[in-house]
Amino acid sequence: MEHIKKYEACPVCDHTQFETHVQVKDWMITQESFTIQKCLGCGFHFTNPIPSEETIGSYYKSEEYVSHSSTNKGLVNKLYNLVRTITLDRKVSLIRSYAKGNAVLDIGSGTGHFLNACNLAGLDVQGLEPDSDARSFAKESFGLELQPLETLQTIESNSKDIITMWHVLEHVYHLKRDVAEITRVLKDKGTLFVAVPNMNSFDAKVYKEHWAAYDVPRHLYHFQENTIKKLFSQFDMECVNIYPMKFDSYYVSMLSEKYKGGNILKAFFNGWLSNMKSDTNGFSSQIYVFKNK
Repeated sequence: MEHIKKYEACPVCDHTQFETHVQVKDWMITQESFTIQKCLGCGFHFTNPIPSEETIGSYYKSEEYVSHSSTNKGLVNKLYNLVRTITLDRKVSLIRSYAKGNAVLDIGSGTGHFLNACNLAGLDVQGLEPDSDARSFAKESFGLELQPLETLQTIESNSKDIITMWHVLEHVYHLKRDVAEITRVLKDKGTLFVAVPNMNSFDAKVYKEHWAAYDVPRHLYHFQENTIKKLFSQFDMECVNIYPMKFDSYYVSMLSEKYKGGNILKAFFNGWLSNMKSDTNGFSSQIYVFKNK
């Protein structure tokens, strides 16, 4: 693979010794194979090597990539959009339960559905989205003026009551740099919500290299509860709560079965089982709530 970036040091702790965790294909688009490595210092998992910053955008250019699309083609996408409608209200209610003010920054806004729900709830919203097609969709569909991700560096310090990242942190190319900017922008008593897949979940262990939430190379990092806490503790942020995303185990299992050539009944069973085993493994995806220490 040409035009690659190879990590010589762990993105979290800068340790320089790794071991291979698993080889995974880009099942969704290119069928290329990528390596997920584990840092022997802190236990963090990350895709290595990855496409260069200039070329990684091409791995998002597919109607199959539903987080940047509102297509209803196929059963999985139909279910995805139905569940999204249900979960939007829950997300808005969750952030309002923590909010000390109305200023919301959503990073990685995609096609703008969440920010539109916030707008309708009377919140003062700002959204950042790297993909120009997604920004155009948000403007045409909801009248939202989303801005490029680089805008983060120009936002006033200590200005946002709520910052949200719904399945975005695993995509952020410059991890520590951007987390530093996020914590700079957040008010001292503000709240950060970060939703990411949980590679320790039961469905991850069942599907292994077919687990859809590895989603290489779009997912640069692969989090567990302990490693995401380690990352944010470096920025004096502590995790004050964790919430489940129970629908994700079904959606991820459906995609994983598709990649394996399996069947949808097995996917629903494994999704249900993953939620049932969450006491041991955590949920397939989880929302971490961070505040300043």
